[in-house]
Amino acid sequence: MVAQWFSIEVLDGAYSAAGWADAFGDSLVGEAIAGGARDWAVQPHAWGLVFEVEFGTEEAWTRFRDSLAVRVALDAVPDPLSGLIIYKGRGGSAGGREPRRARPLTGAGAAALPLPFHEDSWSVFPPSPRQALGLFG
Repeated sequence: MVAQWFSIEVLDGAYSAAGWADAFGDSLVGEAIAGGARDWAVQPHAWGLVFEVEFGTEEAWTRFRDSLAVRVALDAVPDPLSGLIIYKGRGGSAGGREPRRARPLTGAGAAALPLPFHEDSWSVFPPSPRQALGLFG
């Protein structure tokens, strides 16, 4: 069976997510190892942290997620209303497999600005064939 990664993102709130990890990290890792986790990682970010854990089966993840130690840790996150995200897969800044393509600006930044006009602008740009022959009309 192919191992699967699961992520728990904890955002900063009334206190930092790093403080939450200091308080509950050991119990989360211990519970994960006891539940058969193959690997785990904690990724700190400017907005909080991501606890990633790899299990062999989804049932092992469900048992881990439903354990008392994990429920207590998740109940104590810094922002209980919107500071907890749990999902399948690696998290945080894993990003896409391909870089994003540049897109044109929308809104106010999309319009081209007018170029400044200078009397001696002909010296900057090469003359057109009509200008070189003296035909301006």
